[in-house]
Amino acid sequence: MSDAAPESVRIGIVSISDRASTGVYEDKGLPALKDWLSSALHNPIEFVPKLIPDEQAGISQALIDLVDTEACNLVLTTGGTGPAPRDVTPEATLAVADRVMPGFGEQMRQISLHFVPTAILSRQVAVIRGQALIINLPGQPKAIAETLAGHEKASGIFASVPYCIDLIGGPYLETRDEVCKAFRPKSAVRPARA
Repeated sequence: MSDAAPESVRIGIVSISDRASTGVYEDKGLPALKDWLSSALHNPIEFVPKLIPDEQAGISQALIDLVDTEACNLVLTTGGTGPAPRDVTPEATLAVADRVMPGFGEQMRQISLHFVPTAILSRQVAVIRGQALIINLPGQPKAIAETLAGHEKASGIFASVPYCIDLIGGPYLETRDEVCKAFRPKSAVRPARA
């Protein structure tokens, strides 16, 4: 068994909301992301939070800053992925992508369909930019947790995130199995910590 401490990770978290960004109501996306990720990962986490309005150019710039300047290995957004005219997060995310990871969006919709039929309206996407994975999540805290962790009928998307980060050259993410057990092929698993 390895005694090495888990690698630290920088995670960008972005809540996209016109009303929350102007103080009309309290943002719940950033606290929900921090709470879930802190409970799911053994790694020391440095969060880089942003609360911004639903404006495509601003969202794209925030994602570029988090990856290219802030050196985040994982960026999670919440909000702005429906069919409404102001829901431009998917377009903003795709605009900064090196590669698209369609399986994440497909699985997020599968998870959500177990709770609400309107999940088919979601346009969530995930992309790679450089050595970072960027994922669009739903906006409500309960839906964020369900999407990341999954449930008895559908696997959560976070189980695949650590291996994806491995493959693009990021830090080795260690999950707490009771919250979300990461999946890696046997050849990619490092010895467990003592």
